[in-house]
Amino acid sequence: MLRQLAPQNGDSILDVGCGTGSFAIMLKRAAPEARIIGLDPDPAVLAIAAGKARAAGIEIEWRKGYASQAADLGGGFDKSVSSLVFHQVPLAGKREGIAAKFQAVRPGGQVHIADYAVQRNKLMRALFRMTVQLVDGVADTQPNADGMIETILSDLTGEKTPAEHIIWTPTGAISLFQATRTDTTSFA
Repeated sequence: MLRQLAPQNGDSILDVGCGTGSFAIMLKRAAPEARIIGLDPDPAVLAIAAGKARAAGIEIEWRKGYASQAADLGGGFDKSVSSLVFHQVPLAGKREGIAAKFQAVRPGGQVHIADYAVQRNKLMRALFRMTVQLVDGVADTQPNADGMIETILSDLTGEKTPAEHIIWTPTGAISLFQATRTDTTSFA
């Protein structure tokens, strides 16, 4: 995901669902002059993230909020990213959160998502069922396995948005998506 996102000095990047900040710190190390904001609803993990960044001597802004509140941070980000967030979110929240990621970036800005999406073969479906769905439940995870992220991205961009890369893991396939906000991007 770091290679796909390709952070540059001067970028303004929003990490939605940043958790304990590991990826946000990687972004800042890759582009020390980039502005990185981590957004997560859990104040306890944000405190961990802030402590990790402080210990690394890295300055990152940490904000409390859900993915659906990403647009509240303004529309001027160059890139927004989320990693392993939306498979844990109810269907309505998936739509709202991904739309808010598009609203948070400027026209021409990029939206990046790494998450469980369509499980493309029997082995990946079985691994996904035995791990992710066992831990996170079926109600929120099954829409991802059925292609909901692909559908939402296609609805927002007005064109098919397949995964750029697929990573086979012991917990199922993780898909990396990239889409660009255009003047015709629909936020509904």
